[in-house]
Amino acid sequence: MTDKTPEITLSSDVTEVRAQKLKMLREKIGDVYPAHFHRTITNADLAAKYETLEADVVTEDTVTVAGRVYSARNSGMFMDIHDAGAKIQIFSHKDTTPEDARALLPLIDIGDIIGVTGIVRRTKRGELSINAHEITMLTKALLPMPEKWHGLSDVEQRYRKRHLDIMTNEDSKLRFQQRSKIVSGIRHFMEEDGFMEVETPMLHSVYGGATAEPFKTHHNTLKLDMFLRIAPELFLKRTLVSGLTDKVFEINRNFRNEGVSTRHNPEFTMMECYWAYADYEDIMDLVERLFAKLAMSIHGSTEFAFGDKEISFKGPFKRVPMPDAVKEATGIDFLAMKTDEEARTAAKAAGFEVEKDATWGECLAFIFEEKVEGTLIQPSHVTHFPKDISPFAKEVPGEPRLVERFETYCNAWEIGNAFSELNDPEEQRKRMVEQLEQAHARGEKAKQLDDEFLDAIDQGMPPAGGLGIGVDRLIMLLTNAPSIRDIILFPARRNRND
Repeated sequence: MTDKTPEITLSSDVTEVRAQKLKMLREKIGDVYPAHFHRTITNADLAAKYETLEADVVTEDTVTVAGRVYSARNSGMFMDIHDAGAKIQIFSHKDTTPEDARALLPLIDIGDIIGVTGIVRRTKRGELSINAHEITMLTKALLPMPEKWHGLSDVEQRYRKRHLDIMTNEDSKLRFQQRSKIVSGIRHFMEEDGFMEVETPMLHSVYGGATAEPFKTHHNTLKLDMFLRIAPELFLKRTLVSGLTDKVFEINRNFRNEGVSTRHNPEFTMMECYWAYADYEDIMDLVERLFAKLAMSIHGSTEFAFGDKEISFKGPFKRVPMPDAVKEATGIDFLAMKTDEEARTAAKAAGFEVEKDATWGECLAFIFEEKVEGTLIQPSHVTHFPKDISPFAKEVPGEPRLVERFETYCNAWEIGNAFSELNDPEEQRKRMVEQLEQAHARGEKAKQLDDEFLDAIDQGMPPAGGLGIGVDRLIMLLTNAPSIRDIILFPARRNRND
């Protein structure tokens, strides 16, 4: 064997070239996809360990690394390989690299995964490198990577081929690493605060806990139509009844067969918790502490940028009752009104088109959504929701039309929803029956009364504060993601033919 690079005559088709190289590799080395490769250090740890190594210094240290080839120069003499954490330059030269290793270079393409054993050095230009002694082919890629500097420019392709998006887009890669850190951070915060994590069913024979259209499925063995859960609320409350714990939480997926937008996905992640002997004001404090801790873990500060805005997760957040916020924005004083008709008349007089049978609370909530919600850029707790739209919350003392509920808004998005939970079994049954009648009137004939939940509440549930946080939207904020699909690894897509 000579030092001269062997000549290879290959097809002009890129995928055919790779297929032919694969065949040649099989003939040359046998197993091109080995089951195991032992590396001694990751690229990131290597960079950290030799951070102070001066330029033009060759160590006596031998390491073994592995990664995907992202670039090759001088016929493969210089290659950059990336693992999940960082890149390292590989140097293969006749003075340091045996002939059998260099003979592999013409068969290695960008996108292949290789292992390298060699000596650590820093070049004259300051590049941390490895002088290759051994090169091991670990995976031959049969498809080329997207062009290095532009990655996937087609947004649809970025979502459909997320593996390529992450492979070529450092921002996307970082965002999903941060997502993992945020979800882990929520879990650790809740556990440190004394909450116990549980898992409740994803398949429900009776759906409830929120108002939404469910996904339907069928249990073959039980011969039972079932629904993917829209919320874990009713099971988590039954956990409080049981006395298993006074502080319970769950992080898991919910499914609502409804619209898709930059802020909505039918399959989404929620953190839901219930805290016995606490109320909605205790939950407000919990939300502020959680949000501040997450911001610190991702940004090292409670202040961070989202788009062209500067967001502050430093507590306390602004707290404003919904009727007060609407009055400040529009001049309409809903608390001064006595009837639904007065509310509808006032809304119409102010130019709002409300339903002809809209209740006092529905009018208030509608105008809030139209005139106030879009102004809530910094995190804010909007409190005192109408009872009309809050069937599971306790009344505000002295104002039976309002309940002890708040929603946390930021960047004009709802991020969290919390109640002082209703635990009066007779009132709970009454409100759930009313909600069921309304659902049937809307044509939701599959909606049923959850008698098992009501039976549990009859057993006695302690007073409690409850909270649901839209984890995906929170991650969007903390990672500066303009669309919810940017922080969901593999969002549902239409079939290509559609």
